[in-house]
Amino acid sequence: MKSLGRLTGCALALACAHEGKDVVAERDTKAQGSAAVDPSQPQADSTSEQNESRKESTMISKNMTTQPGTEHLDGATAAIRPFRVHFPDEALADLKRRIAATRWPDKELVTDQSQGVQLATLQRLARHWGTEYDWRKCEAKLNALPQFVTQIDGLDIHFIHVRSKHPNALPVIVTHGWPGSIIEQLKIIDPLTNPTAHGGSASDAFDVVIPSLPGYGFSGKPTTTGWDPIRIARAWIVLMERLGYTRYVAQGGDWGNAVTEQMALLAPPGLIGIHTNMPATVPADIDKAAFAGAPAPSGLSADEKHAYDQLAFFYKHGLGYANEMMNRPQTLYGIGDSPVGLAAWMLDHDARSLALISRVFDGQSEGLTRDDVVDNITLYWLTNTAVSSARLYWESKLAFFAPKNVPIPAAVSAFPEELYQAPRSWTERAYPKLIYYNKLDKGGHFAAWEQPQLFAQELRAAFKSLRPAGGNVAAR
Repeated sequence: MKSLGRLTGCALALACAHEGKDVVAERDTKAQGSAAVDPSQPQADSTSEQNESRKESTMISKNMTTQPGTEHLDGATAAIRPFRVHFPDEALADLKRRIAATRWPDKELVTDQSQGVQLATLQRLARHWGTEYDWRKCEAKLNALPQFVTQIDGLDIHFIHVRSKHPNALPVIVTHGWPGSIIEQLKIIDPLTNPTAHGGSASDAFDVVIPSLPGYGFSGKPTTTGWDPIRIARAWIVLMERLGYTRYVAQGGDWGNAVTEQMALLAPPGLIGIHTNMPATVPADIDKAAFAGAPAPSGLSADEKHAYDQLAFFYKHGLGYANEMMNRPQTLYGIGDSPVGLAAWMLDHDARSLALISRVFDGQSEGLTRDDVVDNITLYWLTNTAVSSARLYWESKLAFFAPKNVPIPAAVSAFPEELYQAPRSWTERAYPKLIYYNKLDKGGHFAAWEQPQLFAQELRAAFKSLRPAGGNVAAR
């Protein structure tokens, strides 16, 4: 049997001057000559010779020019280029046509979600997506933020970078997972960078860096194998160094946790601590029993028994998507060709998130809105990253829930609707330098997206002990 870590996959993310031309997702067809324009792809404004050779506005690298973890720091490679997104009207019209042309299957044969995403839920989503939803609002939201692209290890990496107006802000790099994206973290940017407007103090301020994982969103799609969480962690370290940060923290959940923990294991001198909302804490014997569907071991506390039951349920009912993406990601042509197929695949990540999203499309008020959900799916569709993002499951050999003995200060926020709510006992053993633990009473797998204010409060509290009293915390 292959690594359990691969099976759990997703259960396994401007004060100074930046160089480069503005990159808009609208290709200059004259510069591209007679090349055909694919309406499903963003199009780049080729305003320089450097950009003319690029076929996608995401500036996806054609060739890997360096070995993993190394790079050529020439001017072109190290440049940080401003980025804007704009998809052509034709791409949006094509999307709506495809939604309208969906061939629907018969209704499920049960009254619950045990057979998957229910027909009524997906038809409500499709109706909203195809007739009411406006992607341009999401584009405007993205373009109101400072976005950039820089090449690291031969691949273009897209990221949002918002500096706080407050002095001595602590830099944090926040990494998303699957089926998330930078959309997942948009709501936490202002509470982190502008804490005085959200119940915090100036001393709570962060500078926020939110990258798109390779193969996701506007980052480049790898053209060779090897982009696993360890290699991504190396790239993130380079990114923070390139931005001039000499003292910073990192945060992640889902794949973001895997990347963040690997950053900690690489132990760059600038990384002083991490925070995770999907920690890797499960003892080996507990994990083995849960995966086998065995009865809970004797002697577990109430919190440990609850976590065990959650984990066993996920292993039994929630691994279908991860198994397929871990084994055969290229086979998923259907979710790259059908918007509704993509939506169903992304919604069925875990039972609690699916239940929440179903309630949203049933008209109930939740931490997410209908547009929140559709924004994220539309980003995957328009960037054609359904398959390229899935390959991260194939690449990773990590055991997601196994403790990694992180050697630096670590903080954990345990949300109740996560795949499992990590007990304090397991967490203290898993993170030898645990500086913060909090068991919350609301929030799920997409905690930053669902509960942004609460999530921001958690980060403030988690890293408070790492902030020096007065004085600068990082290069600015």
